[in-house]
Formats: sequence, structure tokens, C-alpha cells
Amino acid sequence: MRRLSAGAWRARGGSALGRGLLGIYLSALVLLPVSAVLAKSTTGGASAFWREISNPEAVAAIKLTLVVSAIVVVTNAVFGTLIAWVLVRDEFPGKRIVNALIDLPFALPTIVAGVVLLALYGKGSPMGINVAFTRASIALALLFVTLPFVVRSVQPVLHELDVSMEEAAASLGAGPATILRRIVLPSLTPAIISGVALSFARAVGEFGSLVLITGNLPFKTEVGSVYVFGQIESDNLPGAAAVSIVLLLAALAVLAALSVLSRWRSGHVV
Repeated sequence: MRRLSAGAWRARGGSALGRGLLGIYLSALVLLPVSAVLAKSTTGGASAFWREISNPEAVAAIKLTLVVSAIVVVTNAVFGTLIAWVLVRDEFPGKRIVNALIDLPFALPTIVAGVVLLALYGKGSPMGINVAFTRASIALALLFVTLPFVVRSVQPVLHELDVSMEEAAASLGAGPATILRRIVLPSLTPAIISGVALSFARAVGEFGSLVLITGNLPFKTEVGSVYVFGQIESDNLPGAAAVSIVLLLAALAVLAALSVLSRWRSGHVV
């Protein structure tokens, strides 16, 4: 039997240590908290869990969250890609400032983002637009906090995209629409899907930017995260945990579906 060298033993030991630390870290930050929420949601058994998630107010909040999040990510997929394209392919005065502003939603605490949106688009808006306490305010807040995801996912791919392929296609008579459909979009699709997945996950769990501008009106502007907060305030931890699990499962299902789609698209890029 071939004996392993000292270097190989050290490499194996380092690899095992790394996997062990990764397992401990993920367990402490992800698996244990999720397990605790799952256990709390089933405190009263399956019947109690179903009663909590089938509560009309909970159903309305979950539906509103998922529908608006879907609308937001589709919008982000289109406009986020356009913004990334302009930032990479075009030159204009103030480009660096615009590029830096894309990350503003990451830098602002979400509650501050809510204050900013309420000041701009609430009562007494300097822009003459008042969408406070409407469903439009939910979409507006989610668009703001999820803006960077698609942009920052697509930008590096655009930087690496071989422009000579587009130029060759144009020299052969291909129009802009054909170049976009046959060359550019197939290369960008995995990055767009990745950004959309991150946007959806963030939108489903968003709280701070929504709590002020939406008004949290049951059956009208109350989203899932705000409903969960209300249940906690009412000392209904099992109800809050049950709705949290539903939102988590919805986000995981979408992430898994988009991951499969991204891998499929990556294998079919012409």
C-alpha cells in the first residue's frame, strides 16, 4: 500500500479541519436557528400549525408578500440588466457616482430606507407622489432594497463578455435584436437568474423598509414579515414561527427552481 507523504497528511488534516469548522459555523448560524423555529411552529401539533397558517389574515399576508415579490423580481430582472448594461458599455458624466449609488440600499439601515421613502413618496411628498399606505408602496420599498442584486450579478459577466463576438455577428448582418437574443442574453441569463434569486429571497423577508410606508393594514398592505412581528408582539410565538416557516419554504422553493434553471441555461448556451 502506498504511504502518504507528510504533506498529503497535512493537506488531508487541513481539509478535514476546514469541513469541521464549516459544519460548526453553519450549524450555529443556520441549522440550529431554523430547527428552533420549526420546533416552535409545531408546538401544538400539525393541527395547530395548519390553523395558524390558514388564518385568513396570515393567508392574505403570505399571498401579498409572494405576489409583490414576484412582480418586483421581474421588474428587477429587466431594469437591473439595463442599468448594468449602461454602467458597463456606456460612458457619461457622473458614471462613478451613479455606480456608487447602486449600493446605497446595502449601506442604509432598512428602517432608514423606510424613512427616506416615506419622506419622498408619502404625505407632503416634494415630488407630488403619495403612495403611502397602499400596495404600490410595498413594491416601491422592495424595488429599492433589492435594486443592487441583479445589477451587481450582471456587471462582472458583462465586463468579461467578449465584444468581438457581437462585432463579428454584426459584420455578418445580424441586427441588434438578433445579437441581443442569440449572443448577449444566453451569456447573461445565469447571472440574471442568480440576481433574481437573491432579490426574491430579500423581498420575502424584508421588514424595515416596509413597516413605516405601508401602514401595515391587515388584508391590504400587511406583508408576511410584518404579520410575524405582530404575532410576536401578541405573544403568539407558534403562529409567528408557522408563518415564518411557510415564507422560508417558499423562498427555498424559488431558489431551488431558479438554481436548476440556471444550470440548465448554462448547459444550453450556444
